[in-house]
Amino acid sequence: MDKILAPIKQRIIQYIEYKNFEKKSFYALHALSASNFRGKSLESEVGGDVIAKISTSYSEINLEWLLTGKGKMLKEKREDIDAEIKQINEIPLIPIEAMADFGREEQQIAEYDNSNGYKIPELEGKGVKYFIRVSGSSMHPKYSNGDLLACKPLHDLSFFQWGKTYVLDTEQGAVVKRLFPCADNEEYLECHSDNKDHYPPFKIPKTSVKAVSIVVGVITLE
Repeated sequence: MDKILAPIKQRIIQYIEYKNFEKKSFYALHALSASNFRGKSLESEVGGDVIAKISTSYSEINLEWLLTGKGKMLKEKREDIDAEIKQINEIPLIPIEAMADFGREEQQIAEYDNSNGYKIPELEGKGVKYFIRVSGSSMHPKYSNGDLLACKPLHDLSFFQWGKTYVLDTEQGAVVKRLFPCADNEEYLECHSDNKDHYPPFKIPKTSVKAVSIVVGVITLE
C-alpha cells in the first residue's frame, strides 16, 4: 500500500496517551517497532496498511485528523450531531437587548443559549431567527405581556411594510411598534402602539435605529 508521511506517528502517540494505553503493548498488538516511535524515527513514513489497521481497530478515530491533523481527534457521536442539528433547527428565545447581534449576518446563533429554543413547523422557511418576549401593555390587545414574538431580522432598512409590527433596537432602547411613514419628514419613522389610549404615537429618526426585525408570528400565553 502507499506510504503516508509523518507526523502521523506523533498523532498515533497522542491517541495512545489520550486513551492511557501502555505504549509497548499497543506497539506489540499492531506489530509496530517501539524504536520507530521515538527520536528521529518519528519523521519516517507510516505504511498505509498500518493506518488502515489502526483506523479499523479504533473506529472512534477521525481518519481525517489522523492523516492530516485537521479536525478533532475523535469522530462526533451520532447523538452529538443530532443535538447540534436540533439546536440549529430550534428558534432561540433571546433577551430583547440582544436583537442587535442577531441583526448582523455574521452573528452565530449557536453562540447563544438555545436551552429555551422552540421548534415551530409553521415558521420554517419564513426567515425567523429568534423569539423575544413582550414586556408591557403598549401593544395590547394584539400582543400581551409575556407573549413570544417570532422575529425575522431585516438588513434593508429602506423599505417597510407600513402598518406591520416591527421590533426596533434604537439608541433609546428596544421597542415593539407598528411603523408608519412620517408625513412631514421622510428621515423619521412614526411609531404607533395598539393600546392608543395609554401610548400615543411618537417619531424616531431612522439614523437612531440600530437593528430591525419584522414580527411574523406570535406564541400567546394564557
